Amino acid sequence: MRKLLIANRGEIAVRIARAAREQGISSVAVYSEADREAEHVRAADEAVLVGPAPAPASYLAVDAILAAVRSSGADAVHPGYGFLSENADFAQAVLDAGAIWVGPEPNAIREMGDKVAARKSAEAAGVPTVPGSVGEIHDATEAAQVAERIGFPLAIKAAAGGGGRGIRIVTRQEDLAAAIGTAQAEARAAFGSDAVYVERFIPRARHIEVQIFGDGKDAVHLGLRDCSMQRRRQKVIEEAGELGLPEWVVNGMSASAVQLATSVGYTGAGTVEFLFDELRTEYYFIEMNTRIQVEHPVTEMVYRRDLVGEQLRVAAGNPLSFTQADLVPHGHAIEVRINAEDPERNFLPSPGTIERFDLPAGPFVRVDSGFKAGSVVAPFYDSMLAKVIVWGDDRPAALARLARALRELAIEGVTTTAEFVDTVLSTEEFRNGMYHTTWLEQWMSEQADARRARSDV
Repeated sequence: MRKLLIANRGEIAVRIARAAREQGISSVAVYSEADREAEHVRAADEAVLVGPAPAPASYLAVDAILAAVRSSGADAVHPGYGFLSENADFAQAVLDAGAIWVGPEPNAIREMGDKVAARKSAEAAGVPTVPGSVGEIHDATEAAQVAERIGFPLAIKAAAGGGGRGIRIVTRQEDLAAAIGTAQAEARAAFGSDAVYVERFIPRARHIEVQIFGDGKDAVHLGLRDCSMQRRRQKVIEEAGELGLPEWVVNGMSASAVQLATSVGYTGAGTVEFLFDELRTEYYFIEMNTRIQVEHPVTEMVYRRDLVGEQLRVAAGNPLSFTQADLVPHGHAIEVRINAEDPERNFLPSPGTIERFDLPAGPFVRVDSGFKAGSVVAPFYDSMLAKVIVWGDDRPAALARLARALRELAIEGVTTTAEFVDTVLSTEEFRNGMYHTTWLEQWMSEQADARRARSDV
């Protein structure tokens, strides 16, 4: 691997360019017309324009990306996360063009990317899945049959989904038809497929994911992450380290994740996601993400491993550079996402020019970002400005360091979620680890009610 094209933008593209440079690999950025002056363009050794600002005409334009591979002479492609990272056809096209694909085989992407197929693969590998439909459902009659077997509430999910889209929660049978229609329409618009399936909805669940790594023959895990702090099923805060789960759950999830990865001959970094039902004290597989995750830095800090660097080594044909015995966790890490959104206006995006961008520093503080003072936050892409990641000997130490780091953070010119995140971190529930996937939205609703009550006085 001599020259790597990074088929992405923002902080993950900067992250990948750095890992490539450390291994002596030159990097090629791709950029849209809106990103001519973006930091990921500066981070790479060279850059290729792939189209106008809208993502479908640039970062999602397969022909344009492949043309950039050819014109730059790149012999490898790293897709990052989002965009084309889990597009099996794109991965195959890269391989057909004679380049190295930094990720799992297209068949693994295809099998695990379809949530219905992934459930079947998990069941075949002996991994517990959330009770639900055997496969795709087409109408309310089929959904009602599932409900009769597993009860309400139900979650209707897009088979090709991800990122919290294409999901509807149903508590009554009379709402099934409308919810299925809405979920199908949203899935069709977001993923190009209206296939949906049904699962039991678990109201008090913790969203736990296992970082796995494979080289096509062997697979290992790098511990668990708690991603339960969510708003609209979008992750806000992630942690790695001691998560307060029963030992049998930790061991069971880890073994299940490795078993599933091995069963599909998985290559590269991936994440196997589970729900832990606090009321039933059971865990279930929900999906597998066949790419690097936004929250991978917390795992890197706890296990002291460069996951993106390992992706490049494995993609180049090398075996894993570590065994399971080598992977010993140290301390606790927390990541918060800072977005250009306005919490006071229902988290509307806040595009504009960043006038001030002071980032925290100091021991065991890491900031991943694709912006700086003077950068333009375009309205066409994800609103994340930065990830602030800290490590500590234990969770209280990590929390104290994170509080200090956020006090040093200063962003002006665009409205951000920094103050909102800081407030969430200070809640008793978060500090005590007593939260679940629906807690944040419940807390936000209570805060809104309290503000309205004060204004009425």
